[in-house]
Amino acid sequence: MANVDVIKAGGGKGGSIALDPAVFEAQVKPHLFHAEVRRQLAERRAGTHSTKNRAAVSGGGAKPYRQKGTGRARQGTIRAPQYQGGGVVFGPVPRGYHHQLPKKVRKAALRSAVSLRQAEGDLIVAETPELSEFKTRLVAAWLGEIGADGSALIVVDEPDARLEISARNLPGVDVIRADGLNVYDVLRHKKLVLTPAAVEATARRLGEAGKPAAEEAAS
Repeated sequence: MANVDVIKAGGGKGGSIALDPAVFEAQVKPHLFHAEVRRQLAERRAGTHSTKNRAAVSGGGAKPYRQKGTGRARQGTIRAPQYQGGGVVFGPVPRGYHHQLPKKVRKAALRSAVSLRQAEGDLIVAETPELSEFKTRLVAAWLGEIGADGSALIVVDEPDARLEISARNLPGVDVIRADGLNVYDVLRHKKLVLTPAAVEATARRLGEAGKPAAEEAAS
């Protein structure tokens, strides 16, 4: 079980915290990243694309010309697909792109993602600063002090309006709550910054219910 130093809000070491090996030292499985990120991005697709077929295009009620005697192919409507302004053949229709993954697969993918950041040395446990006002520069200075400036995902356990609003103008920086931690956001940020409470919440969420962490790590 790895111990990670906790960085105090004012700077300096504020003790250490033990990371559950079943969650933060799990086997990294890149193929799970692909499956879960694909599922997440598919969920975000609106699926509102649509075209009109020949039945939905307005006009074309009259036959363009008589059936016989013109030397041309017979036509029933100028809204047929071969005419300009006609209907679209087999065009896209509104649909949902979401698909399901087993819960165990999704949890394993998230365990792999946070374990990857831990293995790379890009997981930081730090106390968030006590902000008395909405100031982006204060959050930027704090991230610089803990070595997470640039691209960072800040994970908190409880809502923190001042931190969330102050950080949203920083490019490459996002604040997310522990119950919404996901593979896509972890992978697209270089640093993963968790509060001590967020570490515990993540361990509770990703550990198998009714199975001790030590037993899960050994299996």
